[in-house]
Formats: sequence, C-alpha cells, structure tokens
Amino acid sequence: MNSLPIIDISPLYTDDQNAWPAVAEQIDHACREWGFFYIKGHPISAQRIDALLDHAQRFFALPAAEKLKIDITQTRHHRGYGAIATEQLDPDKPSDLKETFDMGLHLSANHPEVLAEKPLRGPNRHPAIPGWEALMEQHYLDMQALAQTLLRAMTLALDIDRDFFDKRFLEPVSVLRMIHYPPRHTASSAEQQGAGAHTDYGCITLLYQDSAGGLQVKNVKGEWIDAPPIDGTFVVNLGDMMARWSNDRYRSTPHRVISPLGVGRYSMPFFAEPHPDTRIECLPGCQSAEQPAKYPTTTCAEFLLSRFADTYAYRREQEAV
Repeated sequence: MNSLPIIDISPLYTDDQNAWPAVAEQIDHACREWGFFYIKGHPISAQRIDALLDHAQRFFALPAAEKLKIDITQTRHHRGYGAIATEQLDPDKPSDLKETFDMGLHLSANHPEVLAEKPLRGPNRHPAIPGWEALMEQHYLDMQALAQTLLRAMTLALDIDRDFFDKRFLEPVSVLRMIHYPPRHTASSAEQQGAGAHTDYGCITLLYQDSAGGLQVKNVKGEWIDAPPIDGTFVVNLGDMMARWSNDRYRSTPHRVISPLGVGRYSMPFFAEPHPDTRIECLPGCQSAEQPAKYPTTTCAEFLLSRFADTYAYRREQEAV
C-alpha cells in the first residue's frame, strides 16, 4: 500500500462499451482504497501541457504589480491571481508558500446568474499575455470533458444513471488553477509548506504536476507517502463532496505539498465541481438501514462557500461586511 494505482483509461475513448466495466472496476477499487490514483491514456496532449507550463512560467515571472492587476481578493467570484500566503490550507501551519491563478466557467457580466450576484459566478480575469486567454479557456473545457468521462465510469460502480453527473455538471463551478511553488529556502519559517495538509472540497480533482515532485498522500495507516510525477499522467483524487455523495464509500484523502529544495514547482489542478444549485445528498445505493446517510443534504454552493471561508481570510472578511 505504498504506491498509488495507475489506471489506463484509453478504453473509455473507444466504441467498445464492453471495455467500460473493467476500467470502472479499477477506478472503484482505487476510490475505496485510496481516494487517489493516476490516469494514463487520456486525450490531453504533451504539446498542450508544454504550452500551459510555458504560459504559467511567464505569468508568475511578471512583476507583482502586474500580477496584482487581477488580484483574486478584489473579486466577488474568486477569479485571478492569488499572491503567496493568500491561502492557509492547514490551520495549524503558516499560510501556504505558493502563488496561484484561478479561472472558472466564463459567464459574461450580463448573464442572469451574474446579474443576480450568484456566488462563484462571473467573467474570468486573464493577464495580458498573448495567447493566454484562448489557451486557458480551451484547456478548461477539455479538462471538464475529461472529468465527466471519469465520472461517467464511476456511475457503473455507484449504480446510478450513466448521465447522473452529466445532468449536474451543466454550467459547473469547476476551477482550473495554475500554481507556482517557490523553492523551500524562500519560506518564512521551517513550518511553512507549499500546501498544508488538507482534503479537497469538491467532487474530483485532476492534477498535472511538473518534474519537481513534492506531492504526498496519507495512506490508510496514516503514513505520508510520495506521489511522484509520472510522465503522461494526471493524478486524480476525490474531494469531500464526492465523499458525502457516496456516504464515505469513496475516500477524500488528506494530501500536502512539500516545496522542493532549490527549485520552483509548477502544477495545474482542475477541480471538477457541479452546478452551484446541485443537491449533495447520499446516493440511494450508498445507504441502508445498517448504514444510514452520515451527512445532511446541502448544495454545491453552500458547501464550497463554507470551505472557502476556512481557507481564505479575505473570504471571511467579505462575509463579515
């Protein structure tokens, strides 16, 4: 139990429907045992990843004043640049040694949900880097499609309709994030980590990490194990929302990032989250008289906003106003 499973999902992209159950079974086993796994055989090209890394490195190398033109703390809908120490994922440690760029589904300023000031809804805020916006917006759509392919495979083991998640991911609040972790010697103290120990809030996360490494996952024994970069893969993990849906049948596993020594680290997680009004309640096949639902029903937006307030001081300050 000291290395995460690697699952080839290429059969999900063939016309052979008989190939789905075998892949779904592997995903189901990984979700129960680990809550984490690698995927290979996905349609995101190496050329796409190289282009994204190039753009991310150029953006994070800009002067602070330029990056802060899209300061995430100056927006109601959580889009743009997050400076170092904006996040504190582990409440017992210093704020995280990382800087970020966040984007979501682009909704124009005159969209009904934006006009109604629905939380987490609004236009994206991109830096003025040639080619950036088109690249990021396309990658967002492609990652959403990949996430929904994985979710479709999960419906087989969860014994729910194949389109269960598709229906709930219309106009989702999924987030594509670029992260730069500066080298560890820049930390404010020995206690400051790249990303403190935490579980993800949402449904599923798909992570690209560069060759620097540093991701660690807590196994069932409570031991931290390395989840090293593997060429051509994404790391997939489940979040708290999926744990609630599945009544903890699927694990939302603590993980952290130890900033590497001497080098910067770049990663690109995609957090797949449904439409904000989606009800998050125990699936019928995941409860019984012996195992009743553990969690009260909530909505996607209510749950995410409660978790944001724990992580971001600026969100707490906005709510207090």
